Amino acid sequence: QVHLVESGGGSVQAGGSLRLSCVRSEYTDHYNYMAWFRQAPGKEREGVAAINTGVGLPYYTDSVKGRFVLSQDNVKNTLYLQMNSLKSEDTAMYYCAAGLLSRATLHRPESFEYWGQGTQVTVSS
Repeated sequence: QVHLVESGGGSVQAGGSLRLSCVRSEYTDHYNYMAWFRQAPGKEREGVAAINTGVGLPYYTDSVKGRFVLSQDNVKNTLYLQMNSLKSEDTAMYYCAAGLLSRATLHRPESFEYWGQGTQVTVSS
């Protein structure tokens, strides 16, 4: 079983920054990708960024490219999402996820088996 615990959410004004952290219970071969998803009220859960934990190559959804940076620290077993130039439309519950999957299915929440409890990000304009 893989346990994921997110932190770092909060309330900021538009243009501000936040860094989300996701601590995984241990580095295992139960997953090869980790990702951040977000879900705003009344909307579907959408992928924000993902990383192949072995290769370390990140992928981003178009709406966050150039603003968000995904990184991992395998010594600390932690995934980070640095969010800069935040916009009101970034407001959502952010979830960390892990799974054993292919790159083609990164955008699908159902591809990920393990999930954290979520951390709220609120951006005011």
